[in-house]
Amino acid sequence: MKKIYLDNNATTPLHPDVLEAMLPCYKEFFGNPSSVHQFGRGVKMKMEEAREKVARLMGAETSEIVFVSGGSESDNFAIKGTVFQHDPKSAHIITCQIEHPAVLQTCKGLEKQGYPVTYLPVDANGSVNPADVEKAIRPETRIISIHHANNEVGTIQPIEEIARIAREKGVLFHTDAVQSFGKLPVDVKKMGVDLLSVSAHKLNGPKGVGALFIKKGIKKMMPLIGGGHHERSRRAGTENVAGIVGFGKACEIASSHLGEEAARLTVLRDKLYKNLSEKISHTTLNGHPTNRLPTTLNMGFEFVEGESLLINLDLKGVAVSTGSACSSGSLEPSHVLMAMGIPHEKIHGSLRFSFGYGNTEEDVELLTEILPPIVAKIREISPLWEG
Repeated sequence: MKKIYLDNNATTPLHPDVLEAMLPCYKEFFGNPSSVHQFGRGVKMKMEEAREKVARLMGAETSEIVFVSGGSESDNFAIKGTVFQHDPKSAHIITCQIEHPAVLQTCKGLEKQGYPVTYLPVDANGSVNPADVEKAIRPETRIISIHHANNEVGTIQPIEEIARIAREKGVLFHTDAVQSFGKLPVDVKKMGVDLLSVSAHKLNGPKGVGALFIKKGIKKMMPLIGGGHHERSRRAGTENVAGIVGFGKACEIASSHLGEEAARLTVLRDKLYKNLSEKISHTTLNGHPTNRLPTTLNMGFEFVEGESLLINLDLKGVAVSTGSACSSGSLEPSHVLMAMGIPHEKIHGSLRFSFGYGNTEEDVELLTEILPPIVAKIREISPLWEG
């Protein structure tokens, strides 16, 4: 049985070249990068070469890259590192209702500590209205955090316009680009952002490493982790050198075929949607019809449970998702689809198919054969299905 992996928004397989680049860090390059002897200097050099590759893929300077443990820490660092410098009464936060839990739960935790937070709505496509951002800004607003592209439906936000508004109002702007980095062009200067979060395992790099871009000139960022003077005193702790080297290699690979790969995956994504829409009745597209990630297709199948579809597909060797991997195990309906105004019964029948570099047209054709009979079988036992 051929296995088909279509859950690349959750995590991606490690690229063989990335693994090859990492292996020496477990053998001869084992020194501490903070050590001044040759063992440490050699490792430090490898780490800085990787930092340059990460910076290059987002159009940043190497001094603006801080390595962290992943996207969640990066989001936490951006938001908490900004507001913890202020009294809660003078540190208002703006975000949106469909952010990743790393942002939403951070903001909810800060609310309990007295920090006011505004959660902006989105439209039926999952898009934030920049005018809503502008209206929400107060004199005490310290940071706006709006993700670049949504992890569940793939909708791409108007980041440049929001960044312009934030800049004009003198407010720091952070974007979570974990899902878009390495899949779409990400240029921090063109986007106009002050802070940007990325993670290696979303672009065929290793788990356990990510980065926060901190724009030059932003001097006051309170570290989340105290200790030594690592990462220019912004993130204490001996760096994950192997992970960082792997991250750099993954960025190098992504930069070599970014546009070509995005175009290829868009074709696969759209072909799967066309095929399934033709073979299965009562389906809907969740998310923006065109302005979304090339990797992401979120579809609703009426009169079925998404969990049932997921389990049946898994038995056939197909891996997909009903939403964010970080919400796995939760019985609550997707907060993203709820915010988009999709009814509960349709939310529970939604699946996310997310593509990556290992996927082929054969995967699309096989899934087109596998899924329709599964939907038909589940609908037959549904009390709501009338055929």
